[in-house]
Amino acid sequence: MGERRNYTDGYWWSKDGLRLHYRDYAGPADKPPILCLPGLTRNARDYVALAERLAGEWRVLCVEFRGRGESAYAKDPMSYVPLVYLQDVEALLAELGIDKFVAVGTSLGGIVTMLLAATDGGKLAGVVLNDVGPELNPAGLARIRSYVGKSVWHPTWMHAARAVAEGNGDVYPDYGIEDWLRVAKRLYRVNSSGRIVLDYDMKIAEPFRVPGNEAGPDMWPTIDAMQSKPVLVVRGERSDILAADTAEKMAARLPGAELVTVPRVGHAPTLDEPEAVAGIARLLEKLG
Repeated sequence: MGERRNYTDGYWWSKDGLRLHYRDYAGPADKPPILCLPGLTRNARDYVALAERLAGEWRVLCVEFRGRGESAYAKDPMSYVPLVYLQDVEALLAELGIDKFVAVGTSLGGIVTMLLAATDGGKLAGVVLNDVGPELNPAGLARIRSYVGKSVWHPTWMHAARAVAEGNGDVYPDYGIEDWLRVAKRLYRVNSSGRIVLDYDMKIAEPFRVPGNEAGPDMWPTIDAMQSKPVLVVRGERSDILAADTAEKMAARLPGAELVTVPRVGHAPTLDEPEAVAGIARLLEKLG
């Protein structure tokens, strides 16, 4: 179950003095790096398969937002909002001197990607929006609010895997126990007492519980800001966050966009599914 370590750990500082972490998979300097931004409760491990697939051919940077993984936890829980994550990512881009990159954003990471398009769109060489858009389904948001920030622990990885399966069986109906173990190892860590705990600050839930804080005002202008870019919109067929008609509207609004629907998957596709892998390969071909 152990992953190969073919990346280096990178760190940078936020404006408010937090030491934040990313994984850096090496690749050529003459192509824009791929910047992977994870979902609300997730971390760099979510992008292991994608990064290992593309590393060498592309440089891949997998970011951990404040309060996740090896990034420091914020003193002020109200800084766990997309506009602050945006500032943190901009600080990383400045630190690394990156003026052009491909953004891959899943869920919350896609919201941050949309904000990047609106504020600094000239830096985007291409965009992958994974199961997220300018309109989010209230039912899906309510489901996420129901579990985020609830502190749970398990005595073994098998217990953790079974708990993840119980909570996400509708999202990945075809998964077996090996798949659930893989998901558990991306979502949990072993703490100093040997317990298996969620790998994020429970306080990330505080601002998210305030309606409106999960995104922002009207986000459609951020989609319009991607007009001149190659864009891939990935949607899980069973998604309760990104409605099919919203995804279609996004693709129709962008001349350079492709919509890929991943069958029998909910929120959110892992981007390891054949449909997503092929879609990302087509997007990168346009840039390569």
